[in-house]
Amino acid sequence: MAMHEYKFCPVCAAVLVARELGGRMRMACARDGCGFVAWDNPVPVVAAIVERDATVILVHGRGRPPGWYGLVAGFLEKGEHPDEAVRREVAEELGLALESPRLIGTYAFPRMNQIIMTYHGLAGGGTIRLDEHELDDYRCVPIARLRPWPHGTGPALRDWLALRGYHPPFVDFGRHLDD
Repeated sequence: MAMHEYKFCPVCAAVLVARELGGRMRMACARDGCGFVAWDNPVPVVAAIVERDATVILVHGRGRPPGWYGLVAGFLEKGEHPDEAVRREVAEELGLALESPRLIGTYAFPRMNQIIMTYHGLAGGGTIRLDEHELDDYRCVPIARLRPWPHGTGPALRDWLALRGYHPPFVDFGRHLDD
């Protein structure tokens, strides 16, 4: 929950007020002795560049505009290591095993208040089975045709492409498949 969404203390139900704490304005409990502070820390997310047969599998989330294909991604769960989380997300969303995941980098996504840990790995064998609750389509895009987008997981894709000797420019999200 974002800081602006908190109105009442989840501990004692008192009104929250804006206070400077830790060098930033935070919503904090107005009741003396409670001590609750809505720190508004970023939410940890994992993402996967899933490579298969010289392509990268991009997915389309339900409810997203047409053409908005992106990386497999999901939230890190309590007590879960990011390596485990990225394997779980690929298994859940594609029905495939992610072999030898390797961290590409960690990226801030301020608009969504997320920190994204992006991995690259090879897709195991088998048929792709989409999680129909989250996804409605996928595309296997040849690596040379990939175009990174400037936000979210796009900078990680750019960095991964650069490691492979590709340096395409950023394009608007949704246009990266139009070339």
